[in-house]
Amino acid sequence: MSPRTAVPPVVAAAVADRLLRHCAPGAPEARPTLDWAGPVALDLPDERAVQAACGLMHIHGRATGGPAPLAVDYASVVAGVLAAQGVTAAGIARARGLDLREVRTSVAQAALLAAGQYLAAATARAGDGPPEPAPAAEPNARGLATLETADGARVELETLDPSAWREFWTRLGVPSAVAGRGWLPFQQRFATAVCPLPDELRAAARRRTLPDLRAAAYHTGVSLLTLGADPAPAVHPEPWRLTPAPAGPPVPRRRTPAPAHPRTGVPAPRTGGVPPLPLTGLRVVESTRRVQGPLAGHVLGMLGAEVIRIEPPGGDPMRWLPPLAADTSARFTALNAGKRVVEADLTTARGRETVRALAAGADAFVHNWAPGRAGRLGLDAPDLLADRPALVYAWASGFGDTLGDRPPLGTDYLAQVHSGLAAAVRPADEPPAPSLMTLTDVLGGLVCAQGVLAALAHRERTGRGGRVDSSLVSAAALIPRPARRVRWTPLDRPLRTADGHLYLGPEARADPGRARRLLDRADRSRLTTGEWTHRLAEAGLTATPVHTDLAALADDPAFEAAVAPPDTAVGHARPHAPWEFA
Repeated sequence: MSPRTAVPPVVAAAVADRLLRHCAPGAPEARPTLDWAGPVALDLPDERAVQAACGLMHIHGRATGGPAPLAVDYASVVAGVLAAQGVTAAGIARARGLDLREVRTSVAQAALLAAGQYLAAATARAGDGPPEPAPAAEPNARGLATLETADGARVELETLDPSAWREFWTRLGVPSAVAGRGWLPFQQRFATAVCPLPDELRAAARRRTLPDLRAAAYHTGVSLLTLGADPAPAVHPEPWRLTPAPAGPPVPRRRTPAPAHPRTGVPAPRTGGVPPLPLTGLRVVESTRRVQGPLAGHVLGMLGAEVIRIEPPGGDPMRWLPPLAADTSARFTALNAGKRVVEADLTTARGRETVRALAAGADAFVHNWAPGRAGRLGLDAPDLLADRPALVYAWASGFGDTLGDRPPLGTDYLAQVHSGLAAAVRPADEPPAPSLMTLTDVLGGLVCAQGVLAALAHRERTGRGGRVDSSLVSAAALIPRPARRVRWTPLDRPLRTADGHLYLGPEARADPGRARRLLDRADRSRLTTGEWTHRLAEAGLTATPVHTDLAALADDPAFEAAVAPPDTAVGHARPHAPWEFA
């Protein structure tokens, strides 16, 4: 590890400690080793350097015209969750006869995992052909989804129904055809991190007051939340809530079998051989869609569990969203490679019986259905725990119980608004707006997976399964933020060079006068990123080039040990599993 990385990632360590204390009282038997770069062969001294090098600044800044840091320690929080997952999984493995005592991960590996879907889309290869373009409407398209009203409010909309979307705008006086042109960029913002809405839609919102927009949303079933400037979380829920099942027969203690090669598409950590995976021999059944739920299952699969995915007849529609890699959506494969698929129509008795039968043979069942759906299907926790008291039943929701029985749609951007994260991710001189990078979807999936691990560890101690409730909002509350929105100087933003962008290291921000004297002596647009990096190093200042091409990142030798290139089985680049166990 470079001497410059000697300052530890304290936010990541604090998050890991909090989650491990939430798992069980007392100190865990294994402690994680956390650093900034891990297997990435770059000098990464802090959170911002990781965001620059691993593509987060690029993805977050797409909608506003250029790379921009997240104003919170997002990658560090993700790393803290990963560290807690590794420690908890190692504890489960020890209880099942596998002696794992050491876990290593890094903030850079966390950032790469968070960017995994965008990396997949940027490197997608359809069959043996070249990478497919990302599904943005125009290469230089920009724009957030946030709208401004005539009385100065800023609002975020959400709907998954194109008819509701069209009717909402029709009520605001927008012709139906114009409203229809806005649907695709609005829907695709989850994939592209940009939302280039037609100007007519933004103008229509600015002509109406907040009550007008609320009325249109109410009558069409569109969810609407108002953005505030307070970065503090609106609520402070625990990361997850575990409700143990009633006492039942003890869970048979199953010893971990000898490790086998990881399943196709779930790459193993790079430790010079195939390591034993801590959840080998356990089975997870999931009925999930979009990001949060599938990512929870993906993480448990990377830790060694067999994951069975329930999809509707004909398959999940997300499988065919472009760009495609080996005939399947790259973004879908990034979250679901290696899972065994069982098709079942949950609207039929036969389909529901299929779920019950699968859950009866599983160690964990994960879903992210809408509130109330599990009960209507007869597939809620009491229903499945009655057949298998040792089951861990996990629901990954949007808002949990923080907004009552009829919350808005539980999607990423509304969770950012409700949690205060939409204000926290941008500095005080920018209007509050959610990042169009799916921050809470990713973090919510990871928190759900950690809740499952905590419940499995509890089951090893007590013999009882139980229910785990987590949400996007509970995940967002893990991200520390100041009481007031931060104020940045020009040195807090990436510097433009002749061929890209450069982010100055902590020394420059600690001594801005020295950095400005050096920068002001030359025209920055005449020197390349490499030339500026050399000049700054001669002055004792570190700097990190900002990766703005995710396809190039996947080919960068510095990332060779952290990112797997496209192959014939998975036609896109993807991060290696972010833990090393010993």
